[in-house]
Amino acid sequence: MTDPARPKVLVVDDDLALAETIADGLVENGYDATGVGSSREALRELENAEYEAVVTDLRMPGVDGLDLLAQARRLAPQRPVIVMTAYSAVESAIESIRQGAYHYLTKPFKVEELILFLERALDEARLRQEAASLKRALHEQTGVPGLVSRSAAMRELVDVGLRIADASNPILIVGETGTGKGVLARAIHAAASRGQRAFVTVNCAAVPEHLLESELFGHIKGAFTGATSGRRGLFEQASNGTLFLDEVGDMPLVLQAKLLDAIERGVIRAVGSDRERPASARIVAATHRDLHARVRAGTFREDLLFRLDVLRLEIPPLRERPEDVPALLAHFLAQAHSRHPHSPVERIGREAFERLLAHTWPGNVRELENTVERAVLLGRGSEVGVSDLPTSIAAPDAARAPRFEGPVLSLEELCRRYARWAIAQLGGRKMLTAEKLDIDRKTLARLLADDGKTLARFLDDRADEASEAGEHHETAETNRPLDEVARRS
Repeated sequence: MTDPARPKVLVVDDDLALAETIADGLVENGYDATGVGSSREALRELENAEYEAVVTDLRMPGVDGLDLLAQARRLAPQRPVIVMTAYSAVESAIESIRQGAYHYLTKPFKVEELILFLERALDEARLRQEAASLKRALHEQTGVPGLVSRSAAMRELVDVGLRIADASNPILIVGETGTGKGVLARAIHAAASRGQRAFVTVNCAAVPEHLLESELFGHIKGAFTGATSGRRGLFEQASNGTLFLDEVGDMPLVLQAKLLDAIERGVIRAVGSDRERPASARIVAATHRDLHARVRAGTFREDLLFRLDVLRLEIPPLRERPEDVPALLAHFLAQAHSRHPHSPVERIGREAFERLLAHTWPGNVRELENTVERAVLLGRGSEVGVSDLPTSIAAPDAARAPRFEGPVLSLEELCRRYARWAIAQLGGRKMLTAEKLDIDRKTLARLLADDGKTLARFLDDRADEASEAGEHHETAETNRPLDEVARRS
């Protein structure tokens, strides 16, 4: 266990003797410091041990200091990184500050100078951690506003969202239409230190292309016909707050280039202006599109995808987390009743409740909310009955029969979704899920990570496993092995 009185620091330089000398100087001044001679060794250290701070050289063979900075912040967004550089490479050091480094020192420097900045960085990191802990404790007591969930998958998603709330990196929220991407974005903003600042939303699919640039970046007077006065864009309105780009996958290509520039350089330029202004808004983007497929189709920039897809949150569809349905029903019923206090509806009847649980909710949470609203508005008694539900939900055959909604899925995607559904059904217990699916935990992890492993490779692995040892197949219909799911589909 790390001694809190001796902060654990990793020192990285391709000159191992220099790294160890700096580490020794830190040890003499009360730190628990380790020196390593390559960035690859540093990455292994960061993955296997908890370091409170990193001190790294910028110019190193293989993985350079900027790449190491990005990896270190990905593993622990709040961990301070101080970079070392030669005087001739100060521009690279300044770029490292833009990418999240706490400070840079030009060689040669005294250990006392490094310790001064380390102490400041660690003090600020501890304050941020304490603030985040207080916010998490508050959320555990009161719940995250607008987010109603009981499933392990959603609890884990919310936990990750709260942990990255104070990071400055862009967040990409993906999920089917109606899953609650906007609600999650607002919850992350509210949990962040910038939560008292503006949360500004723009739907990139709803604003006409010729207006979207002005909407985002603003315009000056006379910039185009009808521009009788200047106007601040949404980037400026969200200054030091959050700019939520909904349906970013539908943004026109020409504006994608300008968005990329704004994210990379932290500046914007209003339409018709020759002046650049700082852009300090945190970007949270959301889409129901497959952005990788749109990159292949040439309708989305790959470099913008790399910039946005730093911290990805994927909201599972409601059909994959049926344990959330009862809590959502109660929540939306209370909300609808407060909006329509003269409605006689007070509760949902048993048979109607069973039909609602059996429905697959292709429209996700939004469809469920609209269904409850409709029942409260049209209900004539104190109890919602089957007759108060839409036909697609009320019909017994429709409710009980297997349903296939949306586009045809590849077998690889089918296996991935089935694995996600199974782990949600089993309360997030990975070992039990792997046992029920008749696969090992490593294969389950690959399916859940969606790392591009093809179904063919997956089935080849299963065949290899079968040749090495006898297989025991689970025969329960609701927990079929994944290759059986693929064959039946």
